[in-house]
Amino acid sequence: MIDELVSQIEARFNELQTELSDPTVIGDRGRFTTASRAYRELEPAARLAAEYRRAADDLAGARELLAEDGDDAELRALLESSRERMASLEEEIRLAMVERDPNDAKNVIVEIRPGTGGDEAALWAGDLYRMLTRYAERRGFAVEPLSIGDGTYTFAVKGDGAYSVFKFEGGTHRVQRVPETESQGRIHTSTATVAVLPEADEVEVEIDPNELQIDVYRSSGPGGQSVNTTDSAVRITHKPTGIVVSMQDEKSQLQNRERAMRVLRARLYERALAEQHAELAASRQAQVGTGERAEKIRTYNFPEKRVKDHRVNLLSHNLDGILVGELDELTDALQDDEKRRRLQERAVA
Repeated sequence: MIDELVSQIEARFNELQTELSDPTVIGDRGRFTTASRAYRELEPAARLAAEYRRAADDLAGARELLAEDGDDAELRALLESSRERMASLEEEIRLAMVERDPNDAKNVIVEIRPGTGGDEAALWAGDLYRMLTRYAERRGFAVEPLSIGDGTYTFAVKGDGAYSVFKFEGGTHRVQRVPETESQGRIHTSTATVAVLPEADEVEVEIDPNELQIDVYRSSGPGGQSVNTTDSAVRITHKPTGIVVSMQDEKSQLQNRERAMRVLRARLYERALAEQHAELAASRQAQVGTGERAEKIRTYNFPEKRVKDHRVNLLSHNLDGILVGELDELTDALQDDEKRRRLQERAVA
């Protein structure tokens, strides 16, 4: 079974390599982009397949020499190590070939809001915004702020595979620390919620203009005279669902309307996915929760300089690094966990 899978991986990888060197494909931007993405997705499995072949060759060679020369300690050790490596590679290959989430390649819209904890929760939301935007930059993604104010942050992360990385940040993030305003040195617990939405194309979500209520009003807060003296802010209400999106950061009403429509489209897309796959995909409310302290995906403990991800029970003592965007260890563990769960679900099905 595994040998057949390895052969399929090798054959498909060779096909993609040939395709990417074909002048006809190179000249067709759409085909070349599709083939390039497929190549990148299959490349990790192809590397594992090549390593599996080498381990299988070592095993066959050791068996042949043992048959000719009789018992030999070194050959016996090579035989055993090759068997162990092949068994380990078999699981790694199966995990690498688990079907990806169809949204993994998409850009994302991230919304961060204060949860429980008053002013400290708003400060914590700002810390999470800095952490996630720095992580995006470290991973080579582009960050586009959409709306920032009153302790809430909405921004887009753009780049191939953005959702595959940032989807694990959705949920309630709990912080335990001594606030700057705390004179007695007592540790407070606060939360902020993060929603990560795959950004939908217009063709994926059709919005009937007749189902929208669009209000314009005068912007408030910083932004300069032109922002505060013209009706540039936009509030869009999707009447069938009651979803409301407001934007006021741009001076142009048209720009604010365009940004609000992007966020609305993403929320409606995520809502549709949750309805279609209720048993597999959590709805936005389930992802975000209520922001109560008892609900959390991750806890950041400042006095002990540690971070714990409760979904995979991973404890890291790199708090300072994580806060400046060093989230790779957490993401890798969560991606592996997702693949294992998908593999188990496929086996049950």
